[in-house]
Amino acid sequence: MKHVILMMCSAITFFVAQAQGPPITADKPIMLGGNSITVKTLTEIRTTNQGTATYIPVMVHYLPSEKMLFAVHIPVIKLDFDSVASSWDWADLQLQGKYQFYRKDKTGRTHRLVAKTLQTLPTGRSFDVLQLSTNKYQSYLGVVSGLETLKYGISSELGYNWSPDSDLDEFRIKQGFGLPLLKPQYPNKQINLYFEYTSNWLVERDWYQLLYAQGIQYARKNITFDLAIQFPLVNDFPEERTLKQSVFLGTRYTF
Repeated sequence: MKHVILMMCSAITFFVAQAQGPPITADKPIMLGGNSITVKTLTEIRTTNQGTATYIPVMVHYLPSEKMLFAVHIPVIKLDFDSVASSWDWADLQLQGKYQFYRKDKTGRTHRLVAKTLQTLPTGRSFDVLQLSTNKYQSYLGVVSGLETLKYGISSELGYNWSPDSDLDEFRIKQGFGLPLLKPQYPNKQINLYFEYTSNWLVERDWYQLLYAQGIQYARKNITFDLAIQFPLVNDFPEERTLKQSVFLGTRYTF
C-alpha cells in the first residue's frame, strides 16, 4: 500500500511539472529528467527610441541529472538604430549553470529552489545594448524559486549581475505567474498564459526599469511554442534608451 501511495504521489508531481512549460521571459527551477538535452531559441525584437534590435540566440541545455543543468547560448544580433545600423553579427556568448538544492513535493503541488549562474563572455560587438551585446565580461548569480500546482504556477528570481570592467552592475528581480488553460493530460498537451514582471536596477548608472510581459505558450509532448509582448511600467532610463516594447518569439524541443 505504501508503494502504491508513493507511485500516485510521483505521478501527480509529474503532471504538476508537465502542466506548465518554462516561463517565457522569466526562469523556472523545475528540471525534468536527467541525461536530457533541450535545444531552444527565444528571439527578442526590442524597440526603443533609438531604433530596433533583433536578437536571436541558439541555446543548448544539458541536464546530467534532475538537479543540475549546463547550458551554452550562442546569439546573433542586428541593430537598426538612428546612430548605427548593422548587419547580422555575433552577440555576447553566455554559459549557464543551475543546481537544485531544495525540493518539497506534496499532493498536487511542488516547490523547488535553484542556484543559478550566468557567465557572459565579451564575444559580441560593443553596442551597449543591455543584456544583449556589450562586449563586456559579466557574471550573474541568483536564486530561482518555483511553486507549481495543478491550477497555477509561481516563479521568482533574485540576483546580481557583476561587470568588473564596466558600469553594468545590476540588481534583477523577476516574478512570473503561470495559468494552464487545459487539464493535465498525457501525452502532454497544454496552453498556458504567463504574466511576468522584470525589475532591473543598474546600480552605477542609477537607471531603473519595471517591465511587464504578457505571454502565451502552446506545449505538445516535448515541444513548446512561445509568444510574449513586454512593455515598461516604469522606465527611468535616458530618453534615447526608453523602451517602447519587446516582442518574444520562441520554441524549444527536448530529447
